[in-house]
Amino acid sequence: MKSSPIVAVLAVVAALLLPSAPAAAHTSLRSSDPAENAQVAALPKVTLEFSESVRFPAVVLTGPDGERYENGKPRVDGRKVVQDVGPPSALPSGTYTIAYRVVSRDGHPVEGEIPFTYAPEPSGGLSPSEPGQPVVQAAAAPTPSATGNTVAPEESRQIPAWIWIVVFGIAGIGIGMAFSMRKKP
Repeated sequence: MKSSPIVAVLAVVAALLLPSAPAAAHTSLRSSDPAENAQVAALPKVTLEFSESVRFPAVVLTGPDGERYENGKPRVDGRKVVQDVGPPSALPSGTYTIAYRVVSRDGHPVEGEIPFTYAPEPSGGLSPSEPGQPVVQAAAAPTPSATGNTVAPEESRQIPAWIWIVVFGIAGIGIGMAFSMRKKP
């Protein structure tokens, strides 16, 4: 068969491209402050960090009484979305939920919810440094993405452009060689 070099080159190109398909995943949530299921003593703002820049953010902070406690519109700062929260005196203690929805660069919406507990320190004159008073901090650990899986930074990287240039360059050279090596009538 005279077309076997072409078939071989196409098979190599297909084999190189198929493993890279899952790496071009959609945007996902990398971390949040407050983190999922964290207990925090202060809540001046909510910060969500995504694996790439996002557009059209919507963040809703719902308190234990079912009321919304966001102050103003969320703002995008690179990969981060920041939502200011109302004054601390207006926030009741209890379980809160951060509901978010953003649009990734490729146009796909990403949404999810992050529950956490707000427990302000009592203002009875005790400082957090006194013995017996716990100091509570929110850790910015990776949180589940919209699909429910914990996202590691390596999983959300995209394939660099230079790799595509090399792959298609090699494929072009192979196809050119296949055409030049065929027998001419």
